[in-house]
Amino acid sequence: MHQALTTCPYCGVGCGVQAEVDGERIIGVSGDSTHPANFGRLCVKGSALHETLGEHGRLTRPRVDGVEVDWDTALDAVADRLQATRRDHGYHAVAAYLSGQLLTEDYYVANKLFKGFLGTPHLDTNSRLCMASAVAAYKRAFGADAVPCNYEDLEEAELVVLVGSNLAWNHPVLYQRIKAAKQINPLMRVVVIDPRVTDSCEIADLYLGLAPGSDARLFNGLLAWMDDRSKLDRVYLDNHTQGMEEALAAAREDDTSLEAIAADCDVDPERLETFFYWFSSHLHVVTLYSQGVNQSSSGTDKCNAIINCHLAGGKIGLPGAGPFSITGQPNAMGGREVGGLANQLAAHMDYHTPDALERVTRFWTTESLEPTLPDAPGHKAVELFEAIERGEVQAVWIMATNPVVSLPDANRVRAALAKCPLVIVSECMADTDLLPFADIVLPASSWSEKDGTVTNSERRISRQRGLLPPPGEARHDWWIIGEVARRLGFGEAFAYEHPSEIFDEHARLSGFENGEGPGEGRRLFDISGLTGLDRDAYDALAPIQWPVTRGAPSGTARLFEDGRFATPDGKARLIAVHPRGPEQALSEARPLRLNTGRVRDQWHTMTRTGRAPRLMNHRSEPFIELHPDDAHHYGIDDKALARLEGAGGDYVGRVRVSKAQRRGEVFVPMHWTGRFSGAARMGSLLAPHCDPVSGQPESKHGAVSIAPLAPSWQATLIVADDLTLDAAWCDSSRYWARIPLSDCQRWQLAGGKSGNDMPDWQAWLAEHLPVAPTLWCEDPGDGRLRAAGIADGKLRWWLMVGPPGELPGIAWLDERFQEAARGERLDAARQRRLLAGCDDGAADSGPVVCSCHQVGQSTIRHAIRSGDDSVEALGARLACGTQCGSCIPELKSLIEEARAEGNAQEGADEERAHASAEPKSENVTIA
Repeated sequence: MHQALTTCPYCGVGCGVQAEVDGERIIGVSGDSTHPANFGRLCVKGSALHETLGEHGRLTRPRVDGVEVDWDTALDAVADRLQATRRDHGYHAVAAYLSGQLLTEDYYVANKLFKGFLGTPHLDTNSRLCMASAVAAYKRAFGADAVPCNYEDLEEAELVVLVGSNLAWNHPVLYQRIKAAKQINPLMRVVVIDPRVTDSCEIADLYLGLAPGSDARLFNGLLAWMDDRSKLDRVYLDNHTQGMEEALAAAREDDTSLEAIAADCDVDPERLETFFYWFSSHLHVVTLYSQGVNQSSSGTDKCNAIINCHLAGGKIGLPGAGPFSITGQPNAMGGREVGGLANQLAAHMDYHTPDALERVTRFWTTESLEPTLPDAPGHKAVELFEAIERGEVQAVWIMATNPVVSLPDANRVRAALAKCPLVIVSECMADTDLLPFADIVLPASSWSEKDGTVTNSERRISRQRGLLPPPGEARHDWWIIGEVARRLGFGEAFAYEHPSEIFDEHARLSGFENGEGPGEGRRLFDISGLTGLDRDAYDALAPIQWPVTRGAPSGTARLFEDGRFATPDGKARLIAVHPRGPEQALSEARPLRLNTGRVRDQWHTMTRTGRAPRLMNHRSEPFIELHPDDAHHYGIDDKALARLEGAGGDYVGRVRVSKAQRRGEVFVPMHWTGRFSGAARMGSLLAPHCDPVSGQPESKHGAVSIAPLAPSWQATLIVADDLTLDAAWCDSSRYWARIPLSDCQRWQLAGGKSGNDMPDWQAWLAEHLPVAPTLWCEDPGDGRLRAAGIADGKLRWWLMVGPPGELPGIAWLDERFQEAARGERLDAARQRRLLAGCDDGAADSGPVVCSCHQVGQSTIRHAIRSGDDSVEALGARLACGTQCGSCIPELKSLIEEARAEGNAQEGADEERAHASAEPKSENVTIA
């Protein structure tokens, strides 16, 4: 047994992980206390990494046309079919769609093959869906895709502004760092700007619940407010920027009175003025923004409106200051470094960068091979799949992503791939929504097996180390791409034997013909100081922030401290921003504004987090969150099922009524796929409108209608074996959701438009399950039913037909299935208790609040009623909130609810006592 250091594969925080390795197993993980991104902290997803491993459900052999084959056959098929597509349809008919889940070395080799030697510009990435607008805005303002800040700035700031970022759920470790800094420095202020009241508001001194899409109007208003009150840094503007007057003129095209801005943003004027005053009065301000800003048809302008305010106030290049785009994926930045976007070449060079095509061509030329790079950018993500639909792209290689779920108009993406002549998929999991469309499937390695680097949101490069061998015949992506390149005749340019060699080439290209100053072709991305690392030095590489050069061999913590930017004249640009509303307009048919996003314990399309049962407990089913007034208006109860109808399809989920949601708006999570529910793919609700500058889709501003599903029956089925539902279960009148538990699968089922649609459960169970009912209890009058199947003394399935609210504690039943998996038999007493679903007196802990320690809501409420009415007291008694801290806002809400209930009860008691003490009218004597 030994311990090894690596990097978490989830969000862009890039936390260091210490893994405990026992032979060919990782038996536990903890935070790396030496890693500067997290200093030992991990969120609940990171702390459950070892629970997502194992060969079960992994792709282990290549497949060609549905038949398992050896690697030589699969690689030959890829090369032959790509070559045939180029020969018959031209190089523009070939494309690749990559992912921020790839390591930098994988990304580099893919970009080199497709753009450099296959000659196609059509290589893009799912980072287009989350970061493209932030990238475009940085490039317009600074001349480079360069995040100026670091995580220490969040702790050194006087004011931290969160815009469109639920940091508490999506980047929990950074949230905890800010929270800790705020406790040390009570003068630090935090402002949250978001249409939803999220858990991030727990540390907010000010909350602005702005109207969706009004961010640019807000920050344009701030710019004008700063000018009106002489809060602009004229010295900084004159010496280090251009474009101030044009940006200010654009801001003043709208009414810049406080009342008009507040009305357009739908916020309280006094709160708005407080924010403007705080921002203008502090120099050390960090604005941290994410998908709520980026995922818009005007996302680039929104980002530039934020950057404008920082430049205008000189709030950049200083400790605790700067516009900070927080990345969604672990290597979205690394992918951009190597040219993973369709408008890039490599090493932060674009098609319009002077001499870039010739420079990259020279660098990639070998003794006998010269690359043929395309001379113009290719299709961005949404455009790419539209080109596939039109037949212009005849072959696409998709790596480590799931576009049939995550892209807007997802049903149209499915249809496009269904008719594409050649779909190649590199994937580590055997059961994803994409694989049915694949002609060739290539099993790839995953986290704990892959070996390479990632770059986090603060430009910090970290090693992700291969600690375990890939299962079966799975291989690393860089190896797969290199083998295909060799078969295509490009082997001399892809003769890599180890990822360290790829990293070295990448580092050398970053410094190749890189000028020293403005006007000399200076590229900020430069890691030439890391060239020449041998395998041992590469393996031992410590986390480091680029640029890394001879002049900065230890990296660069903060950019633009000298006021010099990567533009030809060295000056930053303020951009004239003209605010625009969402392209997806509301209508009488679709009157509700749709917002989408992540939940606390899940990641992307759940192919990895869905394998850890405890991560499924906090939000176990796809849901629709809406305001109580809207729920009342549409006749929908809390925890009922409802259907949304959007631009490209439907979404069915369980309703969560919440005052945190604005009226007229709904929120749905992005994670559920066709492998976890029948109709809960968020992408099917969205129209494919994109930002004209960045190409990023407008995923935050859908337009939908809502209606109750109103099923005639609901059921919960827990099974030890796999269950396959036929197509009839996916029709418009039915609902299902699959929830993995420790050694079984829980299925929530519902359907029917009338009582006559109730299944014949005897026949249905006989058709779908291998074990006949052993226990059966039915009430024909109301349709209630409980049944169980036992084989050889072991529980194989359990069924309850009735509302989910009648469910007993699932944990007790899960334990019975765990016993069965261990070969233990149920004694007679527990068999008798199966239909009740619990032992006599067993308490139901309720929905899980603390995923780290699996503490349920009912347990927490009982402890609060018993006197543990603080977060600290609950932690001491139950351990909730003591590990990653993500559940603390929810704990506080439960405490506040209990206090409110107590105050209401106390008031009612006082009113009754007062009423009983008052003299009755018949006893009153009038003198």
